Amino acid sequence: MNRRDILRNLSLGAGALALVAVLAFLYDRTQTVDMRDQNEVLDALRLLKEIDSRWDTEVQRARTESGAGPRAVARRDAPRALDALAAALRNAPSPSLSAALPELRKAIGEKEELVRKFRVENAGVKAALADVLRSASEARSLASEHRPPLPGLDAALSRIVAAAYQEFAPAPDAPAKSMPAALAELRDASPVREPLRSKLQQVGEAAEGLVKQRAAEQQVLDTLSSLTAGPRIDTLTSLFNRELEAKLTDSERFRVYLIAYAGALLILIAWLGSKIRAANLSLEHRVAERTRELSEALAHLKESEAQLIQSEKMSSLGQMVAGVAHEINTPLAYVKNSLGTVSDRLGALSGAVDDCGRLLGLLQAGRNADPSELSRQFARASSAIAQLKTSRTTEELAELVKDGLHGTGQMAEIVGNLKDFSRLDRSKVTSFNLNDGLDSTLKLARHMLKSVKVDRHLGDIPPVLCSPSQVNQVFLNLVTNAVQAMEGGAGTITLTTRSEDGGVAVEVDDTGKGIAEDVLPKIFDPFFSTKEVGKGTGLGLSVSYKIVQQHGGRIDVASTPGVGTRFTVWFPFEPPAELAA
Repeated sequence: MNRRDILRNLSLGAGALALVAVLAFLYDRTQTVDMRDQNEVLDALRLLKEIDSRWDTEVQRARTESGAGPRAVARRDAPRALDALAAALRNAPSPSLSAALPELRKAIGEKEELVRKFRVENAGVKAALADVLRSASEARSLASEHRPPLPGLDAALSRIVAAAYQEFAPAPDAPAKSMPAALAELRDASPVREPLRSKLQQVGEAAEGLVKQRAAEQQVLDTLSSLTAGPRIDTLTSLFNRELEAKLTDSERFRVYLIAYAGALLILIAWLGSKIRAANLSLEHRVAERTRELSEALAHLKESEAQLIQSEKMSSLGQMVAGVAHEINTPLAYVKNSLGTVSDRLGALSGAVDDCGRLLGLLQAGRNADPSELSRQFARASSAIAQLKTSRTTEELAELVKDGLHGTGQMAEIVGNLKDFSRLDRSKVTSFNLNDGLDSTLKLARHMLKSVKVDRHLGDIPPVLCSPSQVNQVFLNLVTNAVQAMEGGAGTITLTTRSEDGGVAVEVDDTGKGIAEDVLPKIFDPFFSTKEVGKGTGLGLSVSYKIVQQHGGRIDVASTPGVGTRFTVWFPFEPPAELAA
């Protein structure tokens, strides 16, 4: 792709992003009003208005009714409503309400406190009224028993009671100072005798207390009347409704813009679609042609890969066969030499057996046998047996048979090791102890390890589910590489096994020449090899890496030039499902 194509693609991408950004902006502006959040704000304002109206109603009722005092308002109703309003404003912001919220909270708090004070003062007024009525009733009872009768006193007490009711709930056309006049009349009509005089004095004190309590109540009521909490709530509600109306109008306008813009985009997309469809027809033809070429290349590549992997397997098989032939050669020589010597000794042994047979025949004939012939045959048999004893033929034959049996035993062991290594008599995937795989690998590679010291640190590990023949192939490749890395063929290989992270780890550590740092990342690449030309295919570690990956494991390497290399192979207890299948 040249620079012109890159610039064109960047321009097209920037244009597409700009169109999408404009569309997202218009859509967002049509979604700016969430009526649920707006209704929460209105509900909170309505609740505050109801609380304020309830306060006013209860104050007026308590002011005019002489029964129980005003009903107590829950002290947390107003704060909860204010908190609900503040929470709703966080979801539906309103500059006017947010700015006025502190003052509104203060006004509501002041009114709540004044209502509480009014309730206390109103209770005091009603208690004072009850004292006036009770003391006036008791004074009438005492006056009715007074002799001589006091007709003016009963009228004065009646005016005191009427003035008390007027103080509690003043009538619009009542005189402004009825209680002082009634008290003056009561003092003029008061007798000198006790206990009526004391009771009338108590009536006067109760009436004066009512007047004072009523003045205190009126002061609180006047303060309440001057508060603006209710009108403030109405004003804020109107402001919020206007803001909401403006938002809805704005959202509707942008909805019209969005519809127009979306229509223009559809037309543009339809035009681009026709262009893209024409380009796709050409592109599909080119893709089909390129796909066919890639399929052919992939088929050739897979065929080549299979041939190379088969070549690596044949190379490993050649090393294995050479090792087996070398190992079998020595016990085979035992058997061959032993059988040759036995063949040489069989003649003398057969002659002695024949002489003894003839001697036994003469002895069986008894008196019919010729004494001289019997004596000669006895001498020949004795001579043959003495010769066998002198040459220690039987002992030699026993040693030769022992050597032959030892040789055949070694060959049987080699064949068994080869069988264990390949595991051809087992299923592809089975439970396998990796320690057994290392043992069979070392026995099979014994011809390469004659000058190499092998240290084993095999732990008590559980078996893993794997393909034993493939795992043994990995071990053989690692051991072979470790031997070949030791200059002169001398050094130490350390094998370690342990359970680790839900699997088994196997370490193959050598004291060879190591791997250079720049070469280390390439050792698992196919065909890469540090050996001389003709001494390696470069597929050993690549095939091993692939086998470990197919088992769901991993293979790591750490190397220090001049010190040695450590390969760590980890196999899980359970392989992937595709391998187990």
